[in-house]
Amino acid sequence: MAELYTDKVTQKKRAISLDIARGSMLFLIILAHIPLYLYMIEPGVITKVAGSTPIDHFLNFFMEFIVDNRARPLFAILFGYGLVMIYRKQCKRMGAEEANRIIKRRCWYLILFGAILAGVAGGQDILMTYGITGLILVSSLKKDNNKIKKYVIISITICLIYIPILWGGFLFSNQSYGLPVELTGQETYSNTILDRLITIPIIPLFTHILFPVIPSVLMGIWFGNLNLLIKPHDHIKLLNQLTIGCLTISLVGAIPLVLINDVWFPSFFIAGVAYGIHIITGFAGGIGYAALFGLLGVGTKYRGVIVKAITAMGKRSLTFFVIHEVLIVILLSPIAFNLGAFLNVTTSVLLGIVIWVVTLSVAYIMDCRQIEGPLEKYMRYLTYKKQV
Repeated sequence: MAELYTDKVTQKKRAISLDIARGSMLFLIILAHIPLYLYMIEPGVITKVAGSTPIDHFLNFFMEFIVDNRARPLFAILFGYGLVMIYRKQCKRMGAEEANRIIKRRCWYLILFGAILAGVAGGQDILMTYGITGLILVSSLKKDNNKIKKYVIISITICLIYIPILWGGFLFSNQSYGLPVELTGQETYSNTILDRLITIPIIPLFTHILFPVIPSVLMGIWFGNLNLLIKPHDHIKLLNQLTIGCLTISLVGAIPLVLINDVWFPSFFIAGVAYGIHIITGFAGGIGYAALFGLLGVGTKYRGVIVKAITAMGKRSLTFFVIHEVLIVILLSPIAFNLGAFLNVTTSVLLGIVIWVVTLSVAYIMDCRQIEGPLEKYMRYLTYKKQV
């Protein structure tokens, strides 16, 4: 079994399943965010643009089944898992009270990083959302897993009640299957920066209401309390059950959305309900992905360029998330190279693959040269500087 490997930079043991999950998750996020910049193509369903070729349609279907509303819950689960690891480590070193303070401090800096990303760089931010979630849920880290499971059930039940209705009303008022594209092609950096700065406090509120992450972060805390990804060999049966069961729920829950506008033409309200179901079953998709990466960690050896490159990116996930978002803005938005005006679904996916492969190579080189991720290093300094 090779669940742990030694990080050459810090000389500490790390869980290979966690870092592979983080590195792979960043690829899914690239694929989820690039379509938001294809502003010259008529809207398709929700955030997708309309496909013009069979390959376009296939890729849209693939994204709706595998990526959309599935990458975000995986990110949230890994975030919750990370909170448990920090809390556990700091409790041993400094006690529970100091552990809480450290996590809160880290979350406030995440909010700051996210505000800079959204306001200055114009990227699609989720750091503010997770920072706020961490502040809300920090007290739950001292709870046992029975309490955590109750919180998960309650939060998912709340989402089941309001998310489909909210999205149904949203599309009904919009009178379209697709969301309007915000870009016009006339944007410059200077004439949009004020709008970006104004929307900074709105972004996490919007995300928490329409794309809730709290259930998935709570599930990550549950995973962390059980050591599902640190010691996956102790939980193979549970991981198998979660992988098969949750990915099945995720795939089935995506079917109604996939059928809209090609096979099924429901009312706008019903289409919104279908999207709400897609979001909620995406919670299961995130669980299934996390469990799958736990299983991969049991048999994966820390060798070979591909595995080492993905784990290298996973160790530097904060740095490369920001790099990816900045690259997407520079390459696709009108404020720079404006490729969003010329790409279609297929070529945008190819661009996403290129971005991930190139940055994956950079992460691998950084790892070989024992260079830390600069944002991870700075975040660690800001979070722990009072202990020095």
